Amino acid sequence: MIEPFDIFIGSTAYSVFAEEDETFTIFKEGKEHVRIQKDTEGIWLKLDYETDLPLFEEDAEVNEIGRQIGLYKPE
Repeated sequence: MIEPFDIFIGSTAYSVFAEEDETFTIFKEGKEHVRIQKDTEGIWLKLDYETDLPLFEEDAEVNEIGRQIGLYKPE
């Protein structure tokens, strides 16, 4: 399992906590922001907070967070 790590998009800090099945909980500047799951190579899905089901709507922020997760290399 990947240890939690931080990414930056512009000047915004995100903390990434890996879970199972390519699912991640994302904190934005210290507050829980969104749960995401990898769908395809370039598409990431936001998960509904109540049902944990994927929401099939394109979200540029979620896709950029996912792209940054893909680029992350543990030290």
